[in-house]
Amino acid sequence: MGDEVPRDVRPGFVAIGVVVRPFGIRGEVLVDILTHDPAYLSPGRTVYVGGEPRVIEGCRFHQGRAIIRLAGIGGRHQAEGLRSLYLEVPEGELPPLEEGEYYYYQLVGLQVRTTSGAELGHVVEVMATGGDYQVLVVRGPAGEVLVPAVDEFVRAVDLNRGLLVVEEVPGLLT
Repeated sequence: MGDEVPRDVRPGFVAIGVVVRPFGIRGEVLVDILTHDPAYLSPGRTVYVGGEPRVIEGCRFHQGRAIIRLAGIGGRHQAEGLRSLYLEVPEGELPPLEEGEYYYYQLVGLQVRTTSGAELGHVVEVMATGGDYQVLVVRGPAGEVLVPAVDEFVRAVDLNRGLLVVEEVPGLLT
């Protein structure tokens, strides 16, 4: 995405993609995909871009990204105005998860403590590793710590209290 920084996701919404740049001259945009469910990018679906509802008129995939045509965006100049904006859907449109499962957006901002009570900081990002699991990026007074998002390390998640408890593993967290 170059030097552009995505703007914050609006409360009550979840980002499913972020516009990287215009694609071609007809108003299509190149999108980094932030969802594991490509159905959210299907033609006919309404997404919110910059707070405005837009219907996806076309979507194709290329090299791990989506090329999307949005209703009301007719040329490159209009598409340029969408650079770095999120494609969002209301949280209420997400399917319910099984007990003990969480959407990544729910983990960002949680306070992180070890099983012995040591404060590590807050989850600032859930990072894809390209493998079978993701990594929680935790930032606190002692710096940044990476915690594998697997049951062996993540012992408890309490969304109501805003708390995530991780196993204290010597050498991994210090």
